[in-house]
Amino acid sequence: MAGKLNCVIVSVDGSEESMNALNWTLDNIKLKPHDPDSQESQGSFVILHVQSPPSIAAGLNPGAIPFGGPSDIEVPAFTAAIEAHQKRITQAILDHALEICANKNANVKTQVVIGDPKEKICDAVEEMNADLLVMGSRAFGPIKRYKFST
Repeated sequence: MAGKLNCVIVSVDGSEESMNALNWTLDNIKLKPHDPDSQESQGSFVILHVQSPPSIAAGLNPGAIPFGGPSDIEVPAFTAAIEAHQKRITQAILDHALEICANKNANVKTQVVIGDPKEKICDAVEEMNADLLVMGSRAFGPIKRYKFST
């Protein structure tokens, strides 16, 4: 692709497919180069990861408190443990993605958002005025899988 793209978002979730999509993007997409004669900046790759809210990651709520007690109260320690676990997972995903980028000498930005991936990815594309969004395939629909050559 010609080097006229200003912002390319690659959405990663830790799956092999999303990392293959990142590899493919870095190998095949060319960004707008820096032009010293203009005020415009060089194009950028953005690695986007959407983290689920703690209530979704826990499968809604921890459920009833054993040995009686109200079942509709939030247990702060449970929520904090889930949030800490999600942060570790997110960091591992970003570390893997950044390692791929380092091996290809690619300069990238990262962004983590919390919420429903369908909504948050669309929001990020709009907010960053992205020219292109690249995602791995989850093998749904008529095209089961496209094998990226790496």
